[in-house]
Amino acid sequence: MREEFEKMAAAGKVDRHHIEALVQLADTGFCMHRSWGFGRIKTVDTVFARFMIDFDSKAGHTMDLAFAAESLKAIPKDHILARKAADLEGLRQMAATQPLDLVKLVVISYGGKATAEQIQHVLVPSVIHDDWKKWWDAARRELKKDGHFQVPLKKTEPIIYQVKEVSLQDRLMEEFRAAKGLKARVSAANELHKNASDLADKAAAATEIIAALNVEIASHQRTQPSVALEGIFIRDDIREIAGLPPAEDELASTAIWGQDAKLGPLLEELPASKHRRALETFKTAHPENWHTSLQIALNGVSAKVCHELAGLLIQEGKMQQLKEAVARLISYHTASSEMLLWLAKDRNDSFADILGPEVFRAMLTAMERDQFNERRSNRLRDFILDDQQLLVELIGSADFEVIKDLTRALQLSPSFDDMDKRSLLARIVKSYPAIQSLISGDQTKQEATLLVSWESLERRKNEYREMVEKKIPANSKEIAIARSYGDLRENHEYKAAKEMQKLLMRRKADLETQLVRARGTDFVGSRTDVAGIGTIVHTTDLTTNQQEQFTVLGAWDSEPEKGIVSYLSPVAQAVLNHKIGDEVEFELHGVLHRHRLDAIQAFIPPAAVPAPAASAPQG
Repeated sequence: MREEFEKMAAAGKVDRHHIEALVQLADTGFCMHRSWGFGRIKTVDTVFARFMIDFDSKAGHTMDLAFAAESLKAIPKDHILARKAADLEGLRQMAATQPLDLVKLVVISYGGKATAEQIQHVLVPSVIHDDWKKWWDAARRELKKDGHFQVPLKKTEPIIYQVKEVSLQDRLMEEFRAAKGLKARVSAANELHKNASDLADKAAAATEIIAALNVEIASHQRTQPSVALEGIFIRDDIREIAGLPPAEDELASTAIWGQDAKLGPLLEELPASKHRRALETFKTAHPENWHTSLQIALNGVSAKVCHELAGLLIQEGKMQQLKEAVARLISYHTASSEMLLWLAKDRNDSFADILGPEVFRAMLTAMERDQFNERRSNRLRDFILDDQQLLVELIGSADFEVIKDLTRALQLSPSFDDMDKRSLLARIVKSYPAIQSLISGDQTKQEATLLVSWESLERRKNEYREMVEKKIPANSKEIAIARSYGDLRENHEYKAAKEMQKLLMRRKADLETQLVRARGTDFVGSRTDVAGIGTIVHTTDLTTNQQEQFTVLGAWDSEPEKGIVSYLSPVAQAVLNHKIGDEVEFELHGVLHRHRLDAIQAFIPPAAVPAPAASAPQG
């Protein structure tokens, strides 16, 4: 095309200084525009001096040659973008069979270096449309072994292609030598340890690394004990894969704990993957009182570290001591929000005797205390809001009066905004409908009150006491015992106990809702000019002409065989407020009955039963 462009320049159709750029564009056939992106040059029109270009977003776009020379950059035919446009299927085959060649093509296309994000952006989904992460993890492992690629430790740094091949061991050792400070050297040593199986001379590499680490570990022992401990861990790991003996004067991990290093702060500075190993070394260094130290540390560390501390205590048979320590912190309202967050996240039946309403009260206290901390955290608050079952589970075994107190505390808490409070209160109301009146204040007196005889009230209270004091605790023990049998998926005793727990909790909630509405009475002084609660109503069945008698008593008084009916029953609702001589209708067992009221007399109760002292929820 050079000759054609020369002729066009002679004819004044293009400027001569544009010729070189136009030749490159025409020869490669591919270009890049800063706004429209990658394009493929379809035709060169020498008559009207223009290109026709297919851009990704502008197919069949025409562009003046002079403007094209100024605004377009020629893309070589072997560039990854050009290859995608010309031979996409070939690239897909390369991805499947020659991943290193594909990565090399991408990296060279971008000037010899490209980040993992850039590589992903250009290959997904057109070339690699399945599992990118799986493909990239496998390719990255191969890149590390290949002597032409420098693979950085940080994902944000670019992968570099170099023509001169460098062995994996030489490259990793060079990175270790270039690392500044123990932290950086630990990172480089970890990378070498991951690739140990591909090293040519493990012993030589290990000898050099161990010697260098020992020098720096000693200098960091007091100033940065967590980094020193990491150094010891990787040093010991490298020695093991090389089969080398320890040096006589090198520091062991127990030496870090022997200098009064603070357990909690040190663990927080370590990567999570090293927590359990660090705790094992602490246990070795302090065989007599390690468990006490772990219990003390619980209240001053993150939820993640709490998980590791608790895990070791449970593993070593210290569950009871752990629960006592946690219960004490909750009882005194000194538990930290992070420790309570761990307890909420890791809650299970093993902690059933701790997980009660006091935990939620302690959570409110901890969150309010956090309001005054410089490093304020909302992690516990966010978890309470996100976990739909937590609050319901914590208050599930609480007395109704306790629920009322917790509801008031939640309403007054500054830790939640109004919308979040409404969400949490709705969860309480769902389990305890009687709480609605306390929250909204709009429940009518009729809805809130149940008239009951003192005898029936005492029966319900006795049932409630037996539920709370005997049946529910016994069920909790059954759950704990059944859980100890093993795999919960096939544990029928556990499933049966959990189902019984649901039934017991549902009945307990029903009783609480009823008891809070109940008002005891002896029915003395009932008026007899109309049928009412506490009256005996004599009627005639107008269909059979038989005489019948109904004693209308409290909501829980029903003995049909004796003619005693609850004032909430269809019969009572039909006769209430009617006078002698009135005719009423009611449906019973699907049959319509018509009765005439013949007489009304006051119910005379047996020997008065005094109102018992309140021992169950009352409104």
